[in-house]
Amino acid sequence: MLHLKSESGSRWLDQVEQHTDLVLIDHAHCEKKAAGTALNLMFAYVEDEELCREMTSIVNEELEHFHMVLDLLKQREIKFRRLKPSNYGSQLHDLIRSQEPSRAVDRLLIAGLIEARSCERFGLLRKHLPDEELRDFYDSLFESEARHHAVYVRLAKHFADESEVMSRLDELAAAEADIIASGDENPRMHS
Repeated sequence: MLHLKSESGSRWLDQVEQHTDLVLIDHAHCEKKAAGTALNLMFAYVEDEELCREMTSIVNEELEHFHMVLDLLKQREIKFRRLKPSNYGSQLHDLIRSQEPSRAVDRLLIAGLIEARSCERFGLLRKHLPDEELRDFYDSLFESEARHHAVYVRLAKHFADESEVMSRLDELAAAEADIIASGDENPRMHS
């Protein structure tokens, strides 16, 4: 369903448990970036009405999640601030081909893979965090990440046939698994 080629390991869960505050701050940034990605796709492919409508919904939902994380940070007296992002997103974006319509396919599939990884990690958090409030919080976000992943994969098929999209998704998912396996020293949502 999520088209991921790997599972997150205990290394990441250990980072989260040791630095929950930093992962929550990074999560807020991730929600904001996800809204920006959807907005950028809407501007780039304005002629695709279905894409524009779906991106509008995703922008709204991601910004709602951003506000939810900000509220959680405030409640826990954790100051929202800039953090050095993990290399995950930039390494994935380096895989995007430059010529259209391949570029559109890759942009949508990369966005979908990021949503899939978030979904997988929210699933881990809702099961493994000792903090019940955070477990419930991540449980409440789990389904929307899976839905966003499915939307991005479906929309990629507007720009190439299904076999080409699914083949490229396999390639990108394998690269994403390698990026996740290399990890990041900073505790982040995608480290």
